[in-house]
Amino acid sequence: MTCSALLDMLIVFSVIGFCVTNEVWAVRQSVDLHEPTKKSHTMRHRLKRGWIWTQFFIQEEQPAPQNIGQLKSDSDKGDLSIKYVLSGEGAGDVFHIDEFTGKIITLRKLDREEKAFYVLRGQALNRRTNQPVEMGSEFIIHVQDINDNMPQFINEPYVSSIPEMCPVGTTVAQVTATDADDPLYGNNAKLIYSIQQGEPYFSVEPKTGIIVTSWPNMDRETQEKYLVIVQVKDMMGLSGGHSATTTVTISLSDVNDNGPTFQHNLFTFAVAESAPVGTTVGRIMADDPDVGINARMNYSFEEADGSDTFQIRTDPVTQEGVILLVKPLDYESKKRFVMAAEAFNDNVDTRFLSYNEFRDRTTLKIFVEDVDEPPVFTTGEYEWKIQENMAAGTTVGVVSARDSDAANNPVRYYIAKGSDMKREFKIDPDNGTIMIAKSLDREDSAWHNLTVTAKEKKQNFLFSSALVFIKVLDVNDNAPQLSQEYRPYICEGVQSGELVQVISAVDQDDPPEGHHFYFSMVPEKRINPNFTLRDNQDNTASILTRRSSFNRQDRTQYLLPVVITDSGSPALTSTATLTISVCSCQPAGHCPTGGVEAFAISMGLSVPTLIGILVSLLTLTVLSILMLAVWKHRKQRQKKELAREKGTERWDYISEKVLRYSETGVGEADSVACRTVPLRPHPRRRERRLRREEVTASIRMSLRHSYLIGPEDEVFQQFILDRLADADNDPCVPPFDCLHSYAFEGTGSPAGSLSSLGSCASEPNFERPPDPGPRFMRLAPWTGAGEEQTTF
Repeated sequence: MTCSALLDMLIVFSVIGFCVTNEVWAVRQSVDLHEPTKKSHTMRHRLKRGWIWTQFFIQEEQPAPQNIGQLKSDSDKGDLSIKYVLSGEGAGDVFHIDEFTGKIITLRKLDREEKAFYVLRGQALNRRTNQPVEMGSEFIIHVQDINDNMPQFINEPYVSSIPEMCPVGTTVAQVTATDADDPLYGNNAKLIYSIQQGEPYFSVEPKTGIIVTSWPNMDRETQEKYLVIVQVKDMMGLSGGHSATTTVTISLSDVNDNGPTFQHNLFTFAVAESAPVGTTVGRIMADDPDVGINARMNYSFEEADGSDTFQIRTDPVTQEGVILLVKPLDYESKKRFVMAAEAFNDNVDTRFLSYNEFRDRTTLKIFVEDVDEPPVFTTGEYEWKIQENMAAGTTVGVVSARDSDAANNPVRYYIAKGSDMKREFKIDPDNGTIMIAKSLDREDSAWHNLTVTAKEKKQNFLFSSALVFIKVLDVNDNAPQLSQEYRPYICEGVQSGELVQVISAVDQDDPPEGHHFYFSMVPEKRINPNFTLRDNQDNTASILTRRSSFNRQDRTQYLLPVVITDSGSPALTSTATLTISVCSCQPAGHCPTGGVEAFAISMGLSVPTLIGILVSLLTLTVLSILMLAVWKHRKQRQKKELAREKGTERWDYISEKVLRYSETGVGEADSVACRTVPLRPHPRRRERRLRREEVTASIRMSLRHSYLIGPEDEVFQQFILDRLADADNDPCVPPFDCLHSYAFEGTGSPAGSLSSLGSCASEPNFERPPDPGPRFMRLAPWTGAGEEQTTF
């Protein structure tokens, strides 16, 4: 039973209970009306209630108007003094009451599925006083159901899947239909299910709609999908009822009920003997009608001759058996391989087949094709050792290669040029003997990597290569040396036996037992009166003072030769000379390594002397800068004075030029075509050279008066004046004068000459000409006219 049917039943029961309650209440009210009032002294008889009820039922879908029933009071004498009033659900739009007769009629069709009952209230009023003559009462109008709705399937579409080979009676799916009619009234909503299409494979339970299988061993490989049509009818399936259909899509899922099967008993392949390892030789395939995990299979080789030369793997996409080469082939050794291959399922289900039915076998024949192959070395790499400094022609080793083909062609040997750039080795082309061509030096190169090529003399001239590694063994052929450039020093007043420097040595050789050095003095000068050498037996030596009271005034440096001997066989010796400086050490005992004092020590000068030289250089630098500044200042002052004399103070730079204008016709715009003619050519800049006497005098003056000179000093002032005079009379410095020529302007011009060359001799005439014309408008500012005179 559906939720809507249960809801309708609950509504009906509630209405019935409500009606019964109203009837009981009406009876109690009637009884109360007939009981005497205790507070009244006289007995009064109440009127008996006179409502006349009829059964209010109406079928749905009846055309309007339809008479449902009538309300009538006992007080109604037929004189139309009673007025009947209807209120509640649907009053006025669904139902109408005649206020004179109390008859109730419908105003439109009723639909039970829309509303099953209506709760209304009737009243009888005195028409004149509008007072109730009866107590108001509620009543219910029930809408009776008719079979006017078709059943409908819910939760469509229906799709289901069952495994193939399932037993009869397996539940497939359940279809459900509903009917909007009243399930409690007649058979309008009682449904029956039946199969219209899909028999004999499926059947349906008539009342529940459950679909089950009715055919044994349905095979997915034969038919994978079924469309089952189910019909539902109301009225218990009787004629005259309504019906509906739905389609159920049923798929069969796969089970492993088939094993792999080879379509051929023999597969034949061919592969060249030169094929590299990993080459795909071929593919085989066993058919399996199952799908998914049930169709997954593996392949394997049975133990046989050559089964270790090949390997078979399963392609996860196509489920093919891929045959791969795992070992190199040799046509001369074996020309054919015969093997048995087997295919078997991963997922075995013994409910349908036996274990042996899930596998199948086939035979493979693989033929090896002959290929002309290059020579083959006995080994891919050679490694030899040889001592350095061996004589040229010494044999290092022998490489060997042969043609593996049946022809067995002779081969020749070569050393690749890129592997022996210095040509330190050579090889016998016929027998492969490698010899030294130049003397080897381990310190230059400890390893030599050669590439040797063996090439056939006939047919295709094929070749192959091998690597040769030659290690050069060490020979004691390098003398030891000091590990760094030492700069030892001793302080003045040092005591005897104090440590001056700890020295160590290095050697380019690499003896197997490691380095061990011996330090000593020069044999003929083993006893040094100033220093002594102590070998620390750990590849270091200490230099100690042998006496005290070293003084820089007596001597600033001492030379100490040291003999270093290694432990090679034969032993090699070298002599290094250390320069030990005497230093005026600081209070902490350290010799200054920077600043003026250190620089003085390195130059071999005293500190006062070095300070005097630095002061002199600084004084010369300051004087040079000061003279340059004074000269620039004087030049700027001269320019300002010249500009002030010519009335052009607002110009920062004066350039005397004469412009040449070409003659133009009357009324034409000014067209300036000028060219500059220099008054004198610019001389090339040449370096000013002071006379040797002046330089000598300047330096002498600077040295003597470096601490006494000043701006008020007479010598200083005279020096500055001399330098300024030299600068003024030097034609090699700017500014440079230049001459500008102008075209002839005609005689009798009231404007006169425009050149400023004669401005010093006579005052310029600034009076405006009577009619200068447009061609002189741009020349007005040149004559010194003010802003107000620039417009004509």
